Amino acid sequence: MTDGLNDLAWAFDALQQWLFEAVLQPLLFALGLSSVLEDGYAATGWLLVGLLQLGVMLLVIAPLERWRPVEPLRDRAAMLTDVLYTLIHRLGLFRVGLFFTVDPLWDALFGALRVQGWHGVQLDALWPGVTDRALLSLLLYLLVFDALDYWIHRAQHRFDWWWRLHALHHSQQQMTLWSDNRNHVLDDLLRDAIVVFAAQCIGVAPGQFVAIVALTQLSENLHHANWRASFGALGGRLWVSPRFHRRHHSIAASGCNFGVLLPWWDMLFGTADFSPRYDPTGVRDQIEPDSHGRVRDYGRGFWQQQWRGVLRLLGRA
Repeated sequence: MTDGLNDLAWAFDALQQWLFEAVLQPLLFALGLSSVLEDGYAATGWLLVGLLQLGVMLLVIAPLERWRPVEPLRDRAAMLTDVLYTLIHRLGLFRVGLFFTVDPLWDALFGALRVQGWHGVQLDALWPGVTDRALLSLLLYLLVFDALDYWIHRAQHRFDWWWRLHALHHSQQQMTLWSDNRNHVLDDLLRDAIVVFAAQCIGVAPGQFVAIVALTQLSENLHHANWRASFGALGGRLWVSPRFHRRHHSIAASGCNFGVLLPWWDMLFGTADFSPRYDPTGVRDQIEPDSHGRVRDYGRGFWQQQWRGVLRLLGRA
């Protein structure tokens, strides 16, 4: 298993090196940006991961949706907007945003801490033998970040100001494999800032972090899919299934199924709902009028959805 992981890592590194030298490095030199070559090389890795993810989504998950859909596709325009969100994330545009906003803050903070002698904790070094086993180390960090994502997700629903942003993700009434990245930019920035901070604190290696993000994102594409699947009584309790996560998005449900990869945290903290149902999805205030007889408009198209999210945050929509 370790040899197989090493072979995959070697193949990925070779492809990343080729893509960087053939495409990005000449472009950076032409633009006079040779000072960011190291960051450009890292960005090439994220781009390559995104392209591989898109390949899996189109070749594996999309056929599953066509094979056993929960419901027919009614709103193609809304789905295409979700495709745009996905491309922004998977082709590196959101990473560029992080590079200019969140990353400099954490680099400055942890640089100052290292000067003071604090270098964080390498989590996998706390257990003898883990650091020498790549797969075991990866699984350990995957478990830790999934637990963190569970509590972030609960906070997105618990705090009203955060929900005003996160509600955009739930406003999709036609869930597909593209729906995972349908988020407000401020919501994504806050979540990623917390995750990157945690990664710096516990010493996850850059390669492991990329692998964890890639696996998490692909799994989220799968369990947002318009695919009638539950993984069975046992499998559905080992990994989040499309039916389990659809229950979280259900208009009728509230406060359940926050798990990102593993339903274990929901089972442990009493928020799991394994009801064998495929309910309509969306946000209640989209369909139920308020005291003034109005329903909430979450917007059509990327820019309108982002703007209305800002208005909700300010209490003006």
